[in-house]
Amino acid sequence: MTVRDASLALTFFALLATAACDTMPAPEPQVAASARAQPSAFIEAACGGCHAVEPPFLSPNPQAPSFEAIANRKGVTDETLGDWLADAHNYPEVMDFDLEPRHIEEVAAYMVTLRREDYVPAE
Repeated sequence: MTVRDASLALTFFALLATAACDTMPAPEPQVAASARAQPSAFIEAACGGCHAVEPPFLSPNPQAPSFEAIANRKGVTDETLGDWLADAHNYPEVMDFDLEPRHIEEVAAYMVTLRREDYVPAE
């Protein structure tokens, strides 16, 4: 093979590779776990002792629903969550604490990020 033949072959393969790249569909963007909303330090401290506030959503207290389970209930919005959080923990005594309005908004805004169309409740 001459230098000219080798050069032509290399050019051909380079063009072939470029053409293949041009016809390949662009990959779908994937949302990395680190790009998803993360609970604030307040949410982790105030809520995470009982509720699972982030994946894999295993609640420390089996009787406390995960934030994902709450967020995916029918009819739940940031507004309905805000209303509920304003008076959610007045029973039993172990849960008796009030959230300030700014914390109510913070928790509700985070929780709605956990809504998923493909959510299936755990049995």
